[in-house]
Amino acid sequence: MTVTETFESLYGHAPDGVWAAPGRVNLIGEHTDYNDGFVMPFALPHTAVAAVRRRDDGVLRLHSADVEGAPVELRVDELTPSGGWTDYVAGVAWALRDAGHTVGGADVHIESTVPTGAGLSSSAALEVVTALALCELYELGLQRWQLARLCQRAENVFVGAPTGIMDQTASACCTDGHALFLDTRDLAQRQVPFDLAAHGLCLLVVDTQVKHAHSDGEYGKRRAGCETGADRLGVTALRDIPYEDLDAALDRLDDAEVRRLVRHIVTENRRVERVIDLLAAGDVRAIGPLLTEGHASLRDDFRISCPELDLAVDTALSAGALGARMTGGGFGGSAIVLVEAASAETVSKALRAAFETAGFRAPRVFTATPAPGARRVS
Repeated sequence: MTVTETFESLYGHAPDGVWAAPGRVNLIGEHTDYNDGFVMPFALPHTAVAAVRRRDDGVLRLHSADVEGAPVELRVDELTPSGGWTDYVAGVAWALRDAGHTVGGADVHIESTVPTGAGLSSSAALEVVTALALCELYELGLQRWQLARLCQRAENVFVGAPTGIMDQTASACCTDGHALFLDTRDLAQRQVPFDLAAHGLCLLVVDTQVKHAHSDGEYGKRRAGCETGADRLGVTALRDIPYEDLDAALDRLDDAEVRRLVRHIVTENRRVERVIDLLAAGDVRAIGPLLTEGHASLRDDFRISCPELDLAVDTALSAGALGARMTGGGFGGSAIVLVEAASAETVSKALRAAFETAGFRAPRVFTATPAPGARRVS
């Protein structure tokens, strides 16, 4: 059945509309978003799709195709976290109301093709598709960047995950055929053309299909460590440390772990700027070594890689890839691999063989092409 037909079978009436919001791949700029830094994601063709009907009785009914059972029924004036998937949807309604926007209830059915646990922002897709639907149904008139901010607040405060602003902004604001250069301090945006096919290239996503259990707590530790570094260096955020002053800044820090975190953030911001310059100059192949350099920094300084991600990167490079790195929060999830289009299948086969030899779960490998951001589809 279509998402509309499933909605009708669940609720007994047609939805007011159907909306979609994508997952994302971050090309470069990892863990910089909560340091007021630079990121460069693009939207995936994989989306969370929501059929939604407005209700004015204060009842919020939520259903996901990925969860067995009847719709979960809540009241919008009594929303509290449950620890389940509904928090990502209910949290958006809570954030909108907490910001003073009039939101009654809604019937919602969601189907998603964004892989979960893969570092591709499946949660942000859920939040953004909900926010866009409620914004339009309740005629709130909010801009995309405002929706992203509210979705981030929902995840930070209601869900309790200390994420930055990148994922929600990418899902809400990316455009077809472009990567999004985002300054996370002021949310200034620039759409950067990213047509790999025109250059005979493609970008593979390697979903390792693993997520190590300690990832959430370690993410919080990295964020706290970055804040400690900024405080000790007397700046608002690590974004304020110029690349040219990095060595001098590191000399002022006596904590080895904080020094590593600072070094990654400052050099990663520089890598984002270099990638933008190369893409603007049409030298797309030259971004490959910067991707690989970014992985080394995440592995050695930020220390958030894992054996599966390292194997994916090392195998891809040995098979002829132009560059590769982990993407997302770390400790599992996905890697991205820049390859000549003609060698994509060779590299993919090498990856699957290497994982089998290592005794790892078979990776999911697919080609990522920049897709549109959140939108109404019917």
